[in-house]
Amino acid sequence: MSATVFKKGGVYHFRFQVAGRRVQRSTRSKNKHAAEELAAREYAAAVVRANGGQPVPTLDQLAHDWIVVHRPVASSAHVSSVERFRRLHMYELGAKQVGDITTADVELARIEHLKDRKPASANHWLRILKLLTLWAVNRNILAASPWKVKMLKVQKRPRATLPLDVARTWFSAVDDATSRAPAIGTAVRLMFGLGLRESESMTARWEWIDWERSTYTPGITKGREADPVPMADWLVEHLTPMRKAEGLIVAKASGQAFGPGFARQAMRQANRACSIKGITPHRLRGTFATLLSEAGAPIQDIQRIMRHKNHSTTMGYLETNLARAARAQNAIGEKAGFGGAKVARDLEETP
Repeated sequence: MSATVFKKGGVYHFRFQVAGRRVQRSTRSKNKHAAEELAAREYAAAVVRANGGQPVPTLDQLAHDWIVVHRPVASSAHVSSVERFRRLHMYELGAKQVGDITTADVELARIEHLKDRKPASANHWLRILKLLTLWAVNRNILAASPWKVKMLKVQKRPRATLPLDVARTWFSAVDDATSRAPAIGTAVRLMFGLGLRESESMTARWEWIDWERSTYTPGITKGREADPVPMADWLVEHLTPMRKAEGLIVAKASGQAFGPGFARQAMRQANRACSIKGITPHRLRGTFATLLSEAGAPIQDIQRIMRHKNHSTTMGYLETNLARAARAQNAIGEKAGFGGAKVARDLEETP
């Protein structure tokens, strides 16, 4: 956002708004170039005053400050995404003061990003830029976002869920791939059996298990929730031989916590062994939610277990059960006198 220069009565005037305060004055000049320079100086000075005497940071400096402030309180994945944005994807925007970044600037930078990346990646890039810009607004560095760019429309694709008929084989393949670090196999089971995020499985602790009630209450979560999650009998049986009074459930042989992405390689090997694609830590969480839904759990229960603040977020995790939909369609057809229950049976019998 910057000053707007306009002509009135043969003389140029300027207006701008900083920290909720609107300023409009005359430049007393009939020369547009001189008027624009004066307006720019007045705007910059007003921003510095509103920012407690500090100059408006560049986008690069703003991202640095965000990382410093949020590293102790935000998830490691969240901080890493902003670090990657700052290191690799600022393009020409990094050296610009955040108040001078225009819609055209953002659109040109996005075009550069799309040269070797997909639209979904460009939308993630835009979310991070918006995050930093709104943080500047909240800190009164900016009165409002100086740019406005819409997300790209992206074709949605079916997302992978772990088929139950290959689940045991898949977990055996994970165990084979992690024979030197069996704790990784336990982490993968926590993701599948409790719907934990990867970061939550890394920080899972023994003292958060209520063995009497067979529940687990995540103590470090993305949204700071602390709701108990029921543990299935098979997961209790898996954890019982390793039971401790306290400490990390999933840790290296040294006792140290694993880092982000620690289970990805093992899961990729298991995917290849079972000839399936797309099973990641996030999709194990999606599988957990989908299976609960297919087993008849109400959406409000799934929302609470998944620790979502909005049910629409939970709905985004659920994949459609085609067999159930086919049964409903054929029931309608039979009532209409068309008959035909073959499609539903075929879907149920398909592996």
